[in-house]
Amino acid sequence: KYFRELTKKLLDIINRRLRPFAPNCELTFEANPGDLPKEKLNVLLEGGVNRISFGVQTFRDELLEKIGRKHTREDAFVAIREAQEVGFKNINVDIIYALPGQTIEDVKETLDIAFTLGVQHFSAYSLIVEPKTVFYNLMNKGKLRLPGEDHEAKMYEMVMDEMEKHGYTQYEISNFSKGDNESRHNLTYWNNEEYYGFGAGAHSYVNGERIQNVGPLKQYFNKIDETGFPYLDVHAVTEKERMEEELFLGLRKTKGVSKVAFQRKFNTEMDQVFAKQLQKNQEQGLLEEKDGYVRLTRKGKLLGNEVFQSFLID
Repeated sequence: KYFRELTKKLLDIINRRLRPFAPNCELTFEANPGDLPKEKLNVLLEGGVNRISFGVQTFRDELLEKIGRKHTREDAFVAIREAQEVGFKNINVDIIYALPGQTIEDVKETLDIAFTLGVQHFSAYSLIVEPKTVFYNLMNKGKLRLPGEDHEAKMYEMVMDEMEKHGYTQYEISNFSKGDNESRHNLTYWNNEEYYGFGAGAHSYVNGERIQNVGPLKQYFNKIDETGFPYLDVHAVTEKERMEEELFLGLRKTKGVSKVAFQRKFNTEMDQVFAKQLQKNQEQGLLEEKDGYVRLTRKGKLLGNEVFQSFLID
């Protein structure tokens, strides 16, 4: 009841205040499997949510337990099936590979299961061990067995191959879709476009400024009471930074970055600003140019972070 009433109120505000500006917008709700029974799914669908994203991660229960997830493989099956039964036509499943003790065969098994579910979109990311986490501390003590870089690269290549084999188009380094189901809100980031973020801890990019809100909620409300705004940090993005971001965000997309669009946006040629980086990455087989777009090669996708970092101007 609590979820139903609050969610209805929130979605009503969104539909009244924001949807008139974009009647056909994508409205995504992210959840863990097991957190959205049919009653809640119906509330979301009736409120205009048209995309659901489930953080499945893997279909092996022992790995889910190892990474501290509360749901099981069966919970994931039920969540996806019930979302489909309620009427959701755009469902994303998040998958993580290079988990502790995970093998290439484990990843293949998760993909094989995933492809039977009939969802429209997959995100597949390798595990990132963040500082000040349990995994980070275990890794530093030599108690966390993670797949090596070579194994991680093989896992990623297999993910790309299997997605293509099953009809999913890779439109970004870690994202795959069927039909017209690309993640529109993520494309906003990768296209280096502006966006508003609302709520505690949210980020915005508005009028050339990157803004970070205070979080958690108590501090968020206190900040608004004190200053009228919930801002923790406001950074005015320089022209140099905008050009860097255009490359290292845009190159995440499979189609890459348009030279014409770059020139139109910054009133200068990409080749003039990044001549050295473009030449070096092309010579190393990491970048290629096709139909006026600069994009990652397959080898470049495997070494994406190195390519992106090369576009940070000294």
